[in-house]
Amino acid sequence: MTTLEYRECKTEHDINLVSELADEIWHEYFPAIITNEQIDYMLQRFQSKDAITSQIEKEGYKYFALLFDENIIGYYAVHKENGNMFLSKLYLRKDMRHKGFASKMFKEVKRLARREGCELIWLTVNKDNSHAISVYKHLGMTLMREQQADIGEGFVMDDYVFGIMI
Repeated sequence: MTTLEYRECKTEHDINLVSELADEIWHEYFPAIITNEQIDYMLQRFQSKDAITSQIEKEGYKYFALLFDENIIGYYAVHKENGNMFLSKLYLRKDMRHKGFASKMFKEVKRLARREGCELIWLTVNKDNSHAISVYKHLGMTLMREQQADIGEGFVMDDYVFGIMI
């Protein structure tokens, strides 16, 4: 019997699991979209153990590990902003993609957003990330706008902003 569990990351162990998985996924997935230098920079700045810990403790982010038969296969992170839910991260291991897990994770995000009283879930996605864009459209999200963000060290995130009313 297989089990699927969403576990909020509150311990150093869980945060380490997510950070290690982020490193694996980003180095596998993003070289076709951004440079290795930007991958390393963004991992250190946004997905390292220290960065995740700070986001949880100081900025109000919630990280959730997706466990399948007690093994981490993905994670997502959310942050309530101005009454809306920002879906900051949603990632799956390569061997777990195309199996419906992203949809299951998104249902959990929607459930949490409703519980928090949010009316909108929104996210940013790299304009060249066609796979993720197709997933978000499949989940019912629509393009709201485009944005660019200077993230330091000469790197810029050139994104679409997608959203869905819930």
